[in-house]
Amino acid sequence: MIDPKLKVLQMVAHHGTVTAAAAALHYTPSAVSYQLRQLAEELGVELMTQRGRGIQLTAAARTVLRHAEALQAQAERAYAELASIADEPSGSFTLCGFSTAATNLLPPAAAALRERHPHLRVRVIEAEPARCFDLLLAGEADLALVINSADTPSTADERFDQQPLLDDPLDLVVPARHRLTELRAVTLADAADEPWIVALPGGAYHDLVRTACMAAGFTPNIAHYANEWDTGAALVAHGFGIILVPRLARLHDDWPVVRLPLHGEPAPARRITAATRLGHREHPAVAASLEAIRATASALLPPPS
Repeated sequence: MIDPKLKVLQMVAHHGTVTAAAAALHYTPSAVSYQLRQLAEELGVELMTQRGRGIQLTAAARTVLRHAEALQAQAERAYAELASIADEPSGSFTLCGFSTAATNLLPPAAAALRERHPHLRVRVIEAEPARCFDLLLAGEADLALVINSADTPSTADERFDQQPLLDDPLDLVVPARHRLTELRAVTLADAADEPWIVALPGGAYHDLVRTACMAAGFTPNIAHYANEWDTGAALVAHGFGIILVPRLARLHDDWPVVRLPLHGEPAPARRITAATRLGHREHPAVAASLEAIRATASALLPPPS
């Protein structure tokens, strides 16, 4: 429905360079530049100007983008309405999400969607949140499960529909027979004097842990860095410290560690957001996916015994 050259312009505006937009679209930079020149000629306006080694969008380009986004949203609503009146949805439908979601939430949702709509080709892509938004914008994904961070579009971004889906509490993981396992109710402040294992600085999880600890009245004594839950839990199992792990993250059953749900305030949690292109949320496959995801999450998220 929408001229694909407008999509190219949107991706260049989103990424800031022709090279990055080309990589996201799986095009060559020369192909992107050619389509932008074609679009400029058809519209009779200048879309880009050179700025040092980079490019800058013109006022005309920003006007085109504003209308392109409105057209895209209306097209998405049309596709959704057509799918809702069809006897049986067909075509392809892609779910994407960050690692924990892609492991624990998306496969059951994809299976439920495939069973409900057998003519629909369902696929799953594991990707970091920022990449998930790229996939949505490029039309390569239909529904994304993300955690918002400084690297992702704001919730006010009018290109996307972003709705809070669920909160994933963080549990304290400690070695078996640790002193905290003897408490009836553990608070984050109870772990103030422990050596901590956290993700490398610069990521949303690192910031979440530090912010929660500071809200509990202490700065964590960081002993080790681990970006993977399994790595962090392995360090805990060998007595190197403690770690906060999202409840959705599964750990090896045979490791000598204990998961302790936190009580009191603060009770840190990751907010998982469901994102689609604006207008696409009304698609029946989106609604069916979200229903399956919520059902899976409700079974996984009760506090561990």
